[in-house]
Amino acid sequence: MMSRENCYAEKSPQKLYKIGMFAQMNRVTIKALRHYDDIGLFKPEYVDEMNGYRYYTSDQLPQLHSILALRELGFSLEDIKKVSNGVSEKDLLIRKKCELLHEMADIQKQIARVEGYLSGNCLNSDYRIVMKSIPEVIIASMQVHMDGYEDLFNYMPAMGNEMEKAGCECAIPEYCFTIYYDEEYRESDIHAEICEAVTEKKDDTELIQFKVLPAVDLVACVLHKGPYYTLPKAYEAIVQYIEESGYEIIGYQRESYIDGIWNKDTEDEWLTEIQFPVRKIEKSY
Repeated sequence: MMSRENCYAEKSPQKLYKIGMFAQMNRVTIKALRHYDDIGLFKPEYVDEMNGYRYYTSDQLPQLHSILALRELGFSLEDIKKVSNGVSEKDLLIRKKCELLHEMADIQKQIARVEGYLSGNCLNSDYRIVMKSIPEVIIASMQVHMDGYEDLFNYMPAMGNEMEKAGCECAIPEYCFTIYYDEEYRESDIHAEICEAVTEKKDDTELIQFKVLPAVDLVACVLHKGPYYTLPKAYEAIVQYIEESGYEIIGYQRESYIDGIWNKDTEDEWLTEIQFPVRKIEKSY
């Protein structure tokens, strides 16, 4: 009988599996194994220098199964490489759990909004909120304190005349808007800044100043069609959306005047976009 020592001494060399067989054994594509090799995540045991064929061994199975398991959990290949390089797998799992909880909370809010539409509360609403960014813009502006919102009609022509004297050229597309600086809705003594996007800064005058407004990364926007005295309906809709969708307001709102008395025959055709700079509220679990 062969001794245990002789048995170990005469142990067969490790069997090499071609990439196709190794892929079939582990229910993974050849393309995936090649990609893992290319990015340095999972290298073959041996590569034939003559023909470039890749070969793997059974000793590599645990490493591959670990990679596949992490992929099923939603980890990126970059994160899996970090684990291979010694980063704590537990820390990455905790982070992934937090990400999934965030996603789950967002999905639940989306479901609640869909249910609201289906119930009829919003299905026929005229207001659809859109999230977008606003690029940097050069503006001519005039600070005003108004007795009422209708005073805009008095200030805008005067501002237009002053801009014409200064040789201003309006930007295209046109962007005329008002920034409101009061912390809450006011019937009188309204502090606002009337703004018009221009192609370049000019010298300030007694009435208007020129400056650059920085880009805004995230803005909640809603379109309102109709006279300005009905704008509170749009404000109510957008503020409700912001609160229910897990955002918070981080700056002053703008009213962008797209169509108005200058190009439409009736107030019912006026088109205004309300813009609120916002950010997503960070959740803690």
